Amino acid sequence: MTYNVVLMTTAKHGWTFLTNHSHVLLCIAENPDVLLREVAVRVGITERATQRIVAELESDGYLSHVKVGRRNHYEVHPERPLRHPLEDHLEIGALLRVLSARR
Repeated sequence: MTYNVVLMTTAKHGWTFLTNHSHVLLCIAENPDVLLREVAVRVGITERATQRIVAELESDGYLSHVKVGRRNHYEVHPERPLRHPLEDHLEIGALLRVLSARR
């Protein structure tokens, strides 16, 4: 159900303020044991795109994971700075706190 809402909202407006990277990171921050398949559905992208984004977030130090049985447990590193020069004085944790406050 959420998947359809995401696609309809994006299709109607054509763009969003946040990137897929921030959407993926927010989903993982809210549930560190989430399956990437579930993240893909919530964000409205393919599972392969989600895997690529997670790999990029990990390689840049925003995220790490450990294997727990057959699943992954993710850890967000909130002290990492936002990447754009206009907001690189802020930590990613500040953005996640603002976005999580709505729930």
